Parts: sequence; C-alpha cells; structure tokens
Amino acid sequence: MPAIPSHVPEPSRTDPALIRNFCIIAHIDHGKSTLADRMLQLTGVVEQRQMRAQYLDRMDIERERGITIKSQAVRLPWAPSHDKDATHILNMIDTPGHVDFTYEVSRSLAACEGTILLVDAAQGIEAQTLANLYLAMENDLTIIPVLNKIDLPAAQPEKFAEELANLVGCDPDDVLKVSAKTGLGVDALLDKVVAEIPAPVGVKDAPARAMIFDSVYDSYRGVVTYVRVIDGQLNKRERIRMMSTGATHELLEIGTNSPEMLAADGLGVGEVGYLITGVKDVRQSKVGDTVTSQHKGAEEALGGYKDPRPMVFSGLYPLDGSDYPLLREALDKLQLNDAALVYEPETSAALGFGFRVGFLGLLHLDVIRERLEREFNLDLIATAPNVVYRVIMEDGTEHTVTNPSEFPEGKIDEVYEPVVRATILAPTEFIGSIMELCQTRRGTLLGMDYLSEDRVEIRYTLPLAEIVFDFFDQLKSKTRGYASLDYEPTGEQTSSLVKVDILLHGDKVDAFSAITHKDQAYAYGVRLVAKLKELIPRQAFEVPVQAAIGSRVIARETIRAIRKDVLAKCYGGDISRKRKLLEKQKEGKKRMKMVGSVEVPQEAFIAVLSSDDSAGSGKGKK
Repeated sequence: MPAIPSHVPEPSRTDPALIRNFCIIAHIDHGKSTLADRMLQLTGVVEQRQMRAQYLDRMDIERERGITIKSQAVRLPWAPSHDKDATHILNMIDTPGHVDFTYEVSRSLAACEGTILLVDAAQGIEAQTLANLYLAMENDLTIIPVLNKIDLPAAQPEKFAEELANLVGCDPDDVLKVSAKTGLGVDALLDKVVAEIPAPVGVKDAPARAMIFDSVYDSYRGVVTYVRVIDGQLNKRERIRMMSTGATHELLEIGTNSPEMLAADGLGVGEVGYLITGVKDVRQSKVGDTVTSQHKGAEEALGGYKDPRPMVFSGLYPLDGSDYPLLREALDKLQLNDAALVYEPETSAALGFGFRVGFLGLLHLDVIRERLEREFNLDLIATAPNVVYRVIMEDGTEHTVTNPSEFPEGKIDEVYEPVVRATILAPTEFIGSIMELCQTRRGTLLGMDYLSEDRVEIRYTLPLAEIVFDFFDQLKSKTRGYASLDYEPTGEQTSSLVKVDILLHGDKVDAFSAITHKDQAYAYGVRLVAKLKELIPRQAFEVPVQAAIGSRVIARETIRAIRKDVLAKCYGGDISRKRKLLEKQKEGKKRMKMVGSVEVPQEAFIAVLSSDDSAGSGKGKK
C-alpha cells in the first residue's frame, strides 16, 4: 500500500473549506484514465515503483479494452502554487464515458461540486460527452473545460477550444490545454480545480447525513459502501441506519481511498470515503440511499438518484445444463458489484434452464457476459438482444413481452415498442448517409444544429429495437468512424410488429423466434432459414426449415437426407478400433442439442442466437 505523504491532514478533522470534490467526464479514449494517472503521480499518493497505466481501472476487461466501467473515488492532497502552505484535499471520482454507464456518471455527479470536461484536441466533443455535460449542467456543477492530447500531430486546440467555449459559455482562452500522457499542464489544472470549484457546504453540528454513491462486494470484508458526507459526522464503531430500508449496522471500519483503503476515525462534512459494516448483502447498501446515525439521526433523507432501468434483454444459458446453479451464483455475485443488473430464471425447450437478464445496453451485455465467462469459468450462450414490448389484445388484456417466446397468440389490437431520442455528432459531409441510415431504421428527424462549420448534431427519434442490433456498426462504417451516438429513452409508440417463428421438421424452436417489423419480416425469415440450412448437418431424413408468421409460412429451405455408418470400414480387426470410432461419434453427439427429432449442433445456436454478429456495436468503443 502506498505511503500517504505526512502533510495530509487527518481525515476526520479536515476543514471543509480545504476540500474540493470533482469528477472527470469524457468520451471513451479521450484520456480520462491517463489524466487520473498523472494526478496520482503529481500528488504523490502512488509511489513511482507501484505506478501502472490506468491505475484506477481495477478490472482486467477495463484494462484490456481501455474503457472505464466502474466509478472509482480517490483522495489527493494538493498544495496550489499560489498558496503552498494550504494543503487542499481533492476528492476525484473517475467516471465511465460510455452511454451504457450513464447511471454511474449520474451517481458521481451527485457527489461532486464540480467537473472537468475533458475533450480530445484531435477529435472534438462527442455525443456522449455532450449528454454527460448536460447532466452536469442539470446538477449545477462548476465546469472546467479542458483539451487533452495537445501533443498529438493531429491536434487542433484552437478550433476545438472555440467549440468548447461556445458549449460551456466561456472564453476560448479559459479552456485549459493539457497532455495527460506527458503531464504537461496537469499541475495548472489542479490549481484551477482548487481556485474555481466551490468547497462543500454542510452543517457540521447537524445529524449525520451521507449519500451512498457506490457499493462493491469484497469476498473477505463484505459490502464496501462509498459515501459522500453532506452534514454532520460519521465515526468509527457507531451504529448507523440506512434511511430507505431502515436497516441498522455497526461501523466496523471507516476511511478514505488514497487510492488504496486508509482507515480513519471518522468522516466530516464534504468528505468522500468508504464504510464497512460486515454486511454480506449489497441490497442493504442501496445506491442513492442516505446513511445517518441510529442515535439522534436525521429525519429527512437526501434526494437520491433514479434507479437504472434495463433497456435490452438477453437470455443467458449455460452450454452444460449442470452449470445452471453456478450461473445463478455468478449472477448473484456480479449483482453485488453492479446495481443495474436485473435477472430472472427462464426455460427454453431448446436451451434448457437459464436466465433472462436485463442490461443497460449492448456494451453492458458484452461486459457482463465476458465477466461471467472469465471470472466464473462458465461457457454461455447469449440469445440475440431484444427490447420490452407492450401488447394489447382485442379483449383488452395487456402483456409485457421481454422474450419473443412470450409474444401472445390470438387477435392483437396494438403493439407498443420503446423509442429513444438519438443524438448523432458527425462531420457535415456525412449528413446524407446518416439520414438515409436513420430513415431505413424507421427514424423520424427531430432537428439539426451546426456546432461549427464542419460539425453537425443530428437528432432523431428511433425505435430502440432498431438500435440494439447493428445500427452503431452501420453508422461507423458510413461515416468512416467519425460519428458518435448517444441516446435516451423517450417513451413508446405503436408499431406493426409480428413474431417470426422458425419451424424445424414442423416443430417450433422457441429459441429462434424473433419480433420484427411487418415490412422486414420476410427478409429476416429468408436470411435465417438460409443460415440454418448451412449450419444444421444433414439428418437421416429430409428436414424442412421454415419461417412462419402465425400459421402462414413466409420462407422455406430443405436439408437433404443423409445416412452415415461410422463402422462401415471396420470389416475386421481389433475391437478397440471400433470403440475408438464410436467414442469419437459419441463426443460429437454430446455437442448436439436435441430439438424434437432434429439434432441442432451447438454451433448453430451460437451463430444464430449469439449477440456477436448482431451486437458488434457493443464491442466497439462508442
């Protein structure tokens, strides 16, 4: 653990006037984690020999992909150049930049008084940064605009400083120019944080009130809760109460992150730190809840933030049915670290027992699946992602459909699907191809603004179902990678949607069902039956593969019959030769899944159902 410099004040006695709470908002790959690394080095909380790139990114996936998934809080001591005697305490909360993790950003913003708006000097502001900037403005935070990567040959600091100044409402000369990689200008940025971001305001003698902005699960110590103290003081060994659940616990340990855990006697007004109560259930430390003292505690809770709502649903099934209890346990553990993960058990005739899991978006789905496979050693099939539909029948009954197999049979009056308001930022030369793409995806143009001569912001209303497949991939390829996308839910609309079923040998395969727009149903059916004809091996009998809407078949392919006798060439010789061939055949059969009387190989399920083909947008960096 790095030694904290001796001049840092005791956590429990820090004067609120010397505290600054801020976070960094930026697009993926604009240098947020690198800037955090330089700040850790400059303030001396991490020794040089322990320093590594992306120090605050603790997960392997974060480090490999170069993205931040989980917010991290860290306490930095800093003596500004204009007043070397007054050591200030800077509480920095690192935030993700991807649209799927906006809920993490909103929690971080609620715990801060100011934010650094970090923009790549070679790329300019992106759609998701814009969305996070508006979030910060809604929270009345002080915004410090900063251009990063000014050492790049392609950097255009003057051009993008003007763009930033227009957005934030300041002078282009006020936009700081730094290089997080080389450390150029980072000390001036820390000085500006001290000078411009207001100190936290709270009542020192009032009953304690602290807001939970994050919680993680530690297998040895239980739930570690991250809090920002608003009023009063929390002390070690006192009993605390969670105001929304009413649960009471003893504070076994309290302290700060510098950036490793450092125990203290207590936390005062404006301080950011962690609490450990020994509780093993993270649901008792609800994010957005208020912590107060059990004895003479506060009466009124702080305004929390909204719970994240899942936008995309996908089924997760273990390849080996006996792994189902392990998958349940793994999801339980992941939910301890991810408040936005929701799941419920479901069964499929083709895939067996699994879970219907709700995600915030495609990258969230991709990250969760990779963590399950990597951290818990599971082999999984993820069904193609789909959204939640509301179906009204002619008799007035209402159904909520998260899985195509739940789509009701019978006379349907109306189907409602979720819609989003999408914001696309791109160079002006691509306006035509972007509008063409959005119109083919049933989009409605809301408006268009020019941010500068060669950059435009286009706003569309789009069905969410059209975005969760390959929309982002298509957008990137049509704009040579220059466009950026952000979206937020805006309600629902009625649509002509139908359920396309796939029949193998006359039997419906529930796992292959899909809900699609009436105009696209035929093309979808033709594409899927052609794919299945290639993937399903020939059987001992002829197998028709059909796509149908209700009882009407819209596409058909036929798999011709075949018979193979693996022992045909063994007309004599040792029995072990025959046994070897039979064992080989048995291994092949193990990898098959039985659907009715047709053997469907595992590869076919993975190729058709997995989100890899359709959800490439989750893999890329938005």
